[in-house]
Amino acid sequence: MPLPQPDDLTSLVLRTDFGDDGAWDAVRAALDAAGEYPHATYVSELRFAGVGGQALMDEEAAADEDAQIIHIFLADAATMKDPGHPLLAVDLSDEPGRTFRLPAQWFPDVSANLSIANMDFAEFADAADGSGAFRGFDEG
Repeated sequence: MPLPQPDDLTSLVLRTDFGDDGAWDAVRAALDAAGEYPHATYVSELRFAGVGGQALMDEEAAADEDAQIIHIFLADAATMKDPGHPLLAVDLSDEPGRTFRLPAQWFPDVSANLSIANMDFAEFADAADGSGAFRGFDEG
């Protein structure tokens, strides 16, 4: 189940829940509205239905180094049901399997910084709140 490769600096948003096409449309609309420029490469293929982090980590570990993706964002059942559409961010490289939730409004900032390697996955994961969601950096 090789993962598609974005051919630009966008982040891969992989749909894993196929129960509601309208919810998927709402997730994409929320992500697109959150930033001025495109930050996502959307993948909606039934072969990824229900796929979890471990399967993705195994797939990436088996891929050629040049074809590996270092992080991915999953649009899972929780993403589809929550009005804030929090994606599940999954580290596939440095700390494989480490996750945090990412509400749509924060997606452009996180995606851009990860895509250009300005920041590491751990910096965002470490800043997640008690619920496991990244909601910006606490300036206080």
